[in-house]
Formats: sequence, structure tokens, C-alpha cells
Amino acid sequence: MNPVTGLALGRLAIGSVALASPATATRLFRLDSSDNPQLPYLTRLFGSREIVLGAATLATRGATRRNLVLAGVAVDAADAAAGVLAGREGSVSKATSGFLTAPAVGAVLAGLAGLRG
Repeated sequence: MNPVTGLALGRLAIGSVALASPATATRLFRLDSSDNPQLPYLTRLFGSREIVLGAATLATRGATRRNLVLAGVAVDAADAAAGVLAGREGSVSKATSGFLTAPAVGAVLAGLAGLRG
């Protein structure tokens, strides 16, 4: 499968879970929502972003698709940075920091691979 298509489908899947069931998504992300009642709201924001990026990427071709992939790479790089910073600041454990950062870095790499293809 083309890395861009796979990444877009992954965005749709993750985004759908985050939007439909933030409690499930926060557990999958190893986040503790019991101490933060606003976390479901933020999780849904993340989910809607992922759904839009994934759907728009699948619906477009050419330069528009390339630009959406570049936007996704930028967002995923920011997500990776957020994961690292959360670990450094102590808002998540080092293990959770790595768990959050690794998929974001993988998404950056998949997006860049798709741009080369």
C-alpha cells in the first residue's frame, strides 16, 4: 500500500476512535483522564483534525494532495515534539513520552516516504 494512503487511513481510524470514544483513545494513548476532566474535549479536537487530514488526503490528487501530506508531516512533527516535551516536563512518564512520540515520528517518516514515491 502507498504510504500516503496508509497514513490517511490510519488518521481516519485513530481520529474516529478519538472523536467517538475519547475515554478509549486516552487509554490507548496511556493518558490519565481521571485527573483532567477537559481531556475528552482535547481528545475530540485531535480526532477531528485527524479525520479531516485523512479524508482530505484521500479525496485529493496532485499538488493539493502533496500539500496536505506536507501539512500532515508538519502536524506530526509538532506532535512528536509535544510527546518529547511532555516527558521532559513530567506531565507524562518517560515511557509514555516514548509511546506518544514514536508513532508521530513514524507518521513523519511515512509522509516523507510518500512524497518521494
